This record gives sequence, C-alpha cells and structure tokens, in this order.
Amino acid sequence: MGILSNTCKYAIRACIYLALNGGEEKKIGIKKIADDLNIPTPFLGKILQNLVRHKILDSTKGPHGGFGLAKDPQDIALLDIIRIIDGMDIFNECLIGLKSCNEYGHDVIPCPIHDQFRPISQQLYDLFQNETIGSLKEKLEKAEGEIGI
Repeated sequence: MGILSNTCKYAIRACIYLALNGGEEKKIGIKKIADDLNIPTPFLGKILQNLVRHKILDSTKGPHGGFGLAKDPQDIALLDIIRIIDGMDIFNECLIGLKSCNEYGHDVIPCPIHDQFRPISQQLYDLFQNETIGSLKEKLEKAEGEIGI
C-alpha cells in the first residue's frame, strides 16, 4: 500500500521530468514524456490535461507543441499535485477505515490509533507542502543521474 496513488506518482514524475527537460519556451510532446517515463500515453495524457486545467502545466498544440510547467517549479508544492489528483482524504480519513472515526469525526470518536497517527499525518502534510517540484529537481541534479525518475 502506498500513500499516493500511481496516478499521483505519475503526475509528480511528469512534473519533475518537465522541470528537468523543459524550459520557459520549450514544450515536450506527450509521446516523448510517456516513452521516457514508461507510462502509457493515453493515461498520461489524461493526467497532464488535468494538470493543465488546474494551471500547473500549460500545453501548446501543433507540430512543436507539447507540455511545460505553467509556473516556476519552486512554486509547485507536491501538495498542490496531491490535492488535484488524489484529494486530501489521506490527511482526513481514518487510517484503518473505522466507520465511527470517519462518520463522527476523529475528535468525537477517534479510532484506537488516531492519537498516534495524527502527528505522522501532520508530518506528511508538512512534507508535501514544503517539498516542491523545484526542490526535487535540484536534488536530482545534485545526484547526477544516480536517481532515475
């Protein structure tokens, strides 16, 4: 079980890829992105169009068209992408799925591990809020190809 869905992971990887390989004027075609990241093109297309709708990416049609970041990578928090793709349930729902915890709220009838998980959930939220596509790009560049996306 992962914290993020595969769709969300693909979205984050695609944004990092565009930060590493694109530029202000350079757009990268969907086929190239999909091939380089080993993600099925139709599936990736839906993900990227969703990010375009939410102004994380922009796209240009035509022979020199493709996708690029719509803003500075330092201004795209991982939480922005998570909010769009997976939603915020990972921070709000009961970790073990107990009905009482979800229906009545954690503070009214918390699950048996709620108090232990609350600080971890907050740490995850803070991590995703503070890590940006730009900061991940910088870390990958420092790794000089040791880490693949």
